[in-house]
Amino acid sequence: MNAPLSPAPLAIAPINDTDVETVVTLWQRCGLTRPWNDPHSDIALARRRDNSTILIGRNSGAIVATAMVGHDGHRGWVYYVAVDPDCRKRGYGRVIMAAVEDWLRQAGIAKLQLLVRRENAQANAFYLSLGFAESTSVMFAKWLDGRDPTP
Repeated sequence: MNAPLSPAPLAIAPINDTDVETVVTLWQRCGLTRPWNDPHSDIALARRRDNSTILIGRNSGAIVATAMVGHDGHRGWVYYVAVDPDCRKRGYGRVIMAAVEDWLRQAGIAKLQLLVRRENAQANAFYLSLGFAESTSVMFAKWLDGRDPTP
Protein backbone atom coordinates (compact mmCIF):
# COMPACT_ATOMS: atom_id res chain seq x y z
CA MET A 1 0.00 0.00 0.00
CA ASN A 2 1.39 3.38 -0.99
CA ALA A 3 1.59 6.18 1.54
CA PRO A 4 -0.54 9.23 0.70
CA LEU A 5 1.30 11.98 -1.11
CA SER A 6 2.31 14.84 1.11
CA PRO A 7 1.18 18.19 -0.25
CA ALA A 8 3.66 19.77 -2.62
CA PRO A 9 5.09 23.18 -1.80
CA LEU A 10 3.41 26.10 -3.49
CA ALA A 11 4.04 29.81 -3.23
CA ILE A 12 0.64 31.27 -2.29
CA ALA A 13 -0.18 34.92 -2.98
CA PRO A 14 -3.18 37.03 -3.99
CA ILE A 15 -3.81 37.46 -7.69
CA ASN A 16 -2.23 40.45 -9.41
CA ASP A 17 -3.10 42.20 -12.67
CA THR A 18 -0.64 40.18 -14.74
CA ASP A 19 -2.19 36.89 -13.52
CA VAL A 20 -5.75 37.49 -14.72
CA GLU A 21 -5.58 36.00 -18.22
CA THR A 22 -3.59 32.96 -17.04
CA VAL A 23 -6.13 32.36 -14.28
CA VAL A 24 -9.11 32.64 -16.66
CA THR A 25 -7.42 30.18 -19.02
CA LEU A 26 -6.81 27.77 -16.12
CA TRP A 27 -10.46 28.00 -15.03
CA GLN A 28 -11.56 27.30 -18.60
CA ARG A 29 -9.21 24.29 -18.86
CA CYS A 30 -10.66 22.97 -15.59
CA GLY A 31 -14.26 23.37 -16.80
CA LEU A 32 -15.13 25.90 -14.09
CA THR A 33 -16.51 28.71 -16.24
CA ARG A 34 -20.15 29.01 -17.20
CA PRO A 35 -21.74 31.19 -19.91
CA TRP A 36 -23.72 33.15 -17.34
CA ASN A 37 -20.66 34.03 -15.20
CA ASP A 38 -17.97 36.14 -16.84
CA PRO A 39 -14.71 35.09 -15.13
CA HIS A 40 -13.12 38.51 -15.71
CA SER A 41 -16.05 40.17 -13.90
CA ASP A 42 -15.87 37.60 -11.10
CA ILE A 43 -12.15 38.33 -10.64
CA ALA A 44 -12.75 42.08 -10.62
CA LEU A 45 -15.56 41.72 -8.07
CA ALA A 46 -13.44 39.54 -5.76
CA ARG A 47 -10.60 42.06 -5.89
CA ARG A 48 -12.79 45.10 -5.21
CA ARG A 49 -13.25 44.59 -1.47
CA ASP A 50 -11.16 43.35 1.41
CA ASN A 51 -13.60 40.54 2.31
CA SER A 52 -12.63 38.51 -0.76
CA THR A 53 -9.62 37.62 -2.89
CA ILE A 54 -8.29 35.10 -5.34
CA LEU A 55 -5.39 33.07 -4.04
CA ILE A 56 -2.83 31.82 -6.55
CA GLY A 57 -0.58 28.82 -6.02
CA ARG A 58 2.66 28.88 -7.98
CA ASN A 59 5.19 26.14 -8.52
CA SER A 60 8.46 27.31 -10.07
CA GLY A 61 6.67 30.54 -11.02
CA ALA A 62 3.87 28.84 -12.95
CA ILE A 63 0.28 29.23 -11.75
CA VAL A 64 -0.89 25.70 -10.95
CA ALA A 65 -3.72 26.30 -8.46
CA THR A 66 -6.31 28.93 -7.59
CA ALA A 67 -9.19 29.56 -5.22
CA MET A 68 -11.55 32.51 -4.94
CA VAL A 69 -12.40 33.07 -1.29
CA GLY A 70 -14.64 35.54 0.49
CA HIS A 71 -16.89 35.96 3.47
CA ASP A 72 -20.05 37.73 4.57
CA GLY A 73 -18.80 38.34 8.12
CA HIS A 74 -20.10 34.99 9.39
CA ARG A 75 -19.43 32.33 6.76
CA GLY A 76 -16.64 31.91 4.28
CA TRP A 77 -17.26 30.76 0.74
CA VAL A 78 -14.85 29.34 -1.81
CA TYR A 79 -15.23 29.24 -5.59
CA TYR A 80 -13.06 28.53 -8.62
CA VAL A 81 -10.89 25.97 -6.86
CA ALA A 82 -8.68 24.85 -9.71
CA VAL A 83 -5.58 22.74 -10.17
CA ASP A 84 -3.89 22.62 -13.54
CA PRO A 85 -4.98 19.32 -15.14
CA ASP A 86 -1.33 18.55 -15.96
CA CYS A 87 -0.36 18.97 -12.29
CA ARG A 88 -3.01 16.96 -10.46
CA LYS A 89 -2.32 14.30 -7.83
CA ARG A 90 0.54 16.34 -6.35
CA GLY A 91 -1.33 17.77 -3.36
CA TYR A 92 -1.87 21.23 -4.86
CA GLY A 93 -5.63 21.14 -4.18
CA ARG A 94 -4.98 20.44 -0.51
CA VAL A 95 -2.40 23.23 -0.32
CA ILE A 96 -4.66 25.87 -1.93
CA MET A 97 -7.59 24.83 0.29
CA ALA A 98 -5.37 25.08 3.39
CA ALA A 99 -4.46 28.60 2.24
CA VAL A 100 -8.18 29.41 1.90
CA GLU A 101 -8.82 28.19 5.45
CA ASP A 102 -5.87 30.22 6.78
CA TRP A 103 -7.11 33.35 4.98
CA LEU A 104 -10.57 32.93 6.54
CA ARG A 105 -9.16 32.23 10.02
CA GLN A 106 -7.10 35.44 9.79
CA ALA A 107 -10.34 37.27 8.96
CA GLY A 108 -12.01 35.77 12.07
CA ILE A 109 -14.33 33.49 10.09
CA ALA A 110 -15.07 30.12 11.68
CA LYS A 111 -17.09 28.32 8.99
CA LEU A 112 -16.30 27.56 5.35
CA GLN A 113 -18.96 26.60 2.83
CA LEU A 114 -18.84 25.70 -0.84
CA LEU A 115 -21.08 24.46 -3.59
CA VAL A 116 -20.33 21.43 -5.75
CA ARG A 117 -22.50 20.04 -8.50
CA ARG A 118 -23.94 16.69 -7.40
CA GLU A 119 -22.68 14.93 -10.51
CA ASN A 120 -19.07 16.00 -9.84
CA ALA A 121 -18.06 12.85 -7.96
CA GLN A 122 -14.35 13.65 -8.08
CA ALA A 123 -14.80 17.07 -6.45
CA ASN A 124 -17.24 15.68 -3.91
CA ALA A 125 -14.74 12.98 -2.90
CA PHE A 126 -11.96 15.58 -2.67
CA TYR A 127 -13.91 17.81 -0.28
CA LEU A 128 -15.01 14.86 1.83
CA SER A 129 -11.32 13.88 2.14
CA LEU A 130 -10.62 17.38 3.51
CA GLY A 131 -13.17 16.95 6.29
CA PHE A 132 -16.14 18.70 4.69
CA ALA A 133 -19.57 17.21 5.29
CA GLU A 134 -22.61 17.44 3.08
CA SER A 135 -24.93 20.08 4.46
CA THR A 136 -28.55 19.43 5.28
CA SER A 137 -29.43 22.88 3.92
CA VAL A 138 -31.22 23.30 0.62
CA MET A 139 -29.88 25.90 -1.76
CA PHE A 140 -32.34 28.12 -3.57
CA ALA A 141 -31.44 30.42 -6.45
CA LYS A 142 -33.17 33.20 -8.33
CA TRP A 143 -31.92 35.38 -11.19
CA LEU A 144 -32.80 38.96 -10.34
CA ASP A 145 -32.95 39.92 -14.01
CA GLY A 146 -35.81 37.45 -14.67
CA ARG A 147 -33.79 34.72 -16.44
CA ASP A 148 -34.92 31.14 -16.19
CA PRO A 149 -33.07 29.02 -13.62
CA THR A 150 -29.74 27.61 -14.82
CA PRO A 151 -28.78 23.97 -14.46
